Amino acid sequence: MKQLTIGDRTFAHPFILAPMAGVTDLPFRVICSELGADLCGMEMVSAKAIYFNNKNTMDLMEIHPEEAPVSLQLFGSDADIISEMAKRIEERPFAILDINMGCPVPKVVNNGEGSALMKQPKLVEEIVTKTVKAISKPVTIKIRKGFDDAHVNAVEIAKIAEASGAAAVTVHGRTREQYYAGQADWEIIRQVKEAVKIPVIGNGDVTDVDSAIRLMDETGCDGVMVGRAARGNPWIFAQLRAYAETGEKIAGPTKQEIIEVIMKHADLQMAYKGEYTAVREMRKHIAWYTGGLPHSAALRRKVNEIDSMDELREMILHI
Repeated sequence: MKQLTIGDRTFAHPFILAPMAGVTDLPFRVICSELGADLCGMEMVSAKAIYFNNKNTMDLMEIHPEEAPVSLQLFGSDADIISEMAKRIEERPFAILDINMGCPVPKVVNNGEGSALMKQPKLVEEIVTKTVKAISKPVTIKIRKGFDDAHVNAVEIAKIAEASGAAAVTVHGRTREQYYAGQADWEIIRQVKEAVKIPVIGNGDVTDVDSAIRLMDETGCDGVMVGRAARGNPWIFAQLRAYAETGEKIAGPTKQEIIEVIMKHADLQMAYKGEYTAVREMRKHIAWYTGGLPHSAALRRKVNEIDSMDELREMILHI
């Protein structure tokens, strides 16, 4: 399997953790890095929040020295603010700067940000051009198929990004109107790949090794981005890497391996966020980690009642 090169960065394998708000924080990225993710997307960060020195935003941008290379993702709609904030934070230890042009959330879209940018090709050109000129690190964009079925313009936006200096483009094969419902359209990823020379990363409906290989075979994409399928299953990266290196499909985690990773995840949350936040944020992760295990529904109910890390650890040991 070919390596992935984005700007001046080359990755041994083309497997990327997608940026997901409320999911891909530092603790989860460390877990995915250790299990084989070659590049990890951070939670998206508001360029305006950086401008105003928002403390929570500064915390979001913290990077662990031992995690895999990180892609820091900005969102916004003001080309000057995005490019100036990119310059302000460039000394931080991220490898790639990504610009979000795919978020479907109403409060983001209604501000003209996220996937709303796909309706403004000229603004896309301005944002990418100014940001590429502002920093020396590779600049990438993440887009969708289009805003809705009547405006499918991923190919047009990718061409604009390439001409403006972007180092790569990630394409999620759904429109904003679809959110995450229905089947991802991999054909649009193939069309983008054929239209540009910069690397194209495919995103959407990658749930295991088989689907990742099919995505690459059917679209010719240069990289595979895994999003929701990694929640509670960071082992997907170990499986992808093992297949890339040996051609073999390794088994999923044992119950003991699941317990050990949950424990490590909880310890990282505790170290970086304190007990109150750590316990509450681990609730959703434990629900994802234990999905499909015996009595998982009862476990999810129980974890929502826990208020201390000692209680949480005791419960995890008896999954």
